[in-house]
Amino acid sequence: MDLISLYPALNPWVTLFGVLLGLVVGSFLNVVIGRYPVMLQRQWQRECAELTGQPAAAADTALFNLATPGSHCPRCQQPIAWYDNIPLLSWIWLKAQCRHCKTRISARYPVIELLTGITFGILTWYLGGSAELLWYLILASILISLFFIDLDHMLLPDQLTLSMLWLGLLVALTGGPVPLADAVIGAISGYLFLWTVYWAFKLITGKEGMGYGDFKLLAAFGAWAGYQMLPVIIIAAAGSGAVLGLLIQALDRKRRGQPIPFGPFLISGGVIALIWGEQLLYGYWTWLQR
Repeated sequence: MDLISLYPALNPWVTLFGVLLGLVVGSFLNVVIGRYPVMLQRQWQRECAELTGQPAAAADTALFNLATPGSHCPRCQQPIAWYDNIPLLSWIWLKAQCRHCKTRISARYPVIELLTGITFGILTWYLGGSAELLWYLILASILISLFFIDLDHMLLPDQLTLSMLWLGLLVALTGGPVPLADAVIGAISGYLFLWTVYWAFKLITGKEGMGYGDFKLLAAFGAWAGYQMLPVIIIAAAGSGAVLGLLIQALDRKRRGQPIPFGPFLISGGVIALIWGEQLLYGYWTWLQR
């Protein structure tokens, strides 16, 4: 008996399992979002020290990864016990405070856990125990990580964007919803489009309007959604970015002229294309033919 028969779609128990799994994965994503950029920075600093022949700083050579050191309060350095690290529930039980020093715990931790739980729940509701579910759970985890890392550091790590790209091509190769040819063309077109925009903007203004990580992210979405959805992604991303930029200009004078990460807008546009892209394109072509 296959998994789809044992764990069918539109089943509340299967969906509940997806939500609980998402809460646990969301707790891990908090670690990835908080630590992975630091890991990359320390790696780059070690490499720079080697190239210049200078000794690396002690902080850059200390063991630091997703597992070490264990979870602890950043202020009092007390280890966090397992019962204080239960996704969502511990934050509520502790009233958003460290048990030892009463330092406030950011609401973003439970927000990311809840976001991941809801996303996993929606995916398991519609996909059940299919093989397709695993691919989309991985995709959702990568996108949530990229969204918040870019929001915090204006950084889209290659390890995540390229993993998303290759996974999208693999899904297409194994009979996914997007034909392999469309996925390959989408990846190439997505990268080249933003690469062209980048260089045109730089030649005209002398400034860099975005980073290479944005090229790779759009290429990855092209692999997942196909080249046909690239206009939807770009328009949705540019539209949301323009609206936010105008709001910042109007409401926050201190941030006027400051760069805004484009990755979160690309992710928003990509998610819109994956969910409603076909309906949006159909509606657009229907409107043109009137």
